[in-house]
Amino acid sequence: MHDLVEFIARNLVDDPDAVIVREIRNDRYATVIGLRVSEGDLGKVIGRQGRVAKAIRALMRASGALSGKQHIGLEIDDRGPRTPDA
Repeated sequence: MHDLVEFIARNLVDDPDAVIVREIRNDRYATVIGLRVSEGDLGKVIGRQGRVAKAIRALMRASGALSGKQHIGLEIDDRGPRTPDA
């Protein structure tokens, strides 16, 4: 799931090196993935009226259904990439 989200996000944004994907929760029933991109690329990942984000979540649900997950979540962080100081 992590690799799927990272692949999609890196191909959508202008700055693929700023993409940070992390697993917030991954257990038997649920997976929640956190996605952080640069501030300028946030609109590309969310899309108009959230259409791109909804499409990413739909792909995640399809992938999760194959592995028996009951809940799949994607949290898009709007604060931009973290610096080592933060």
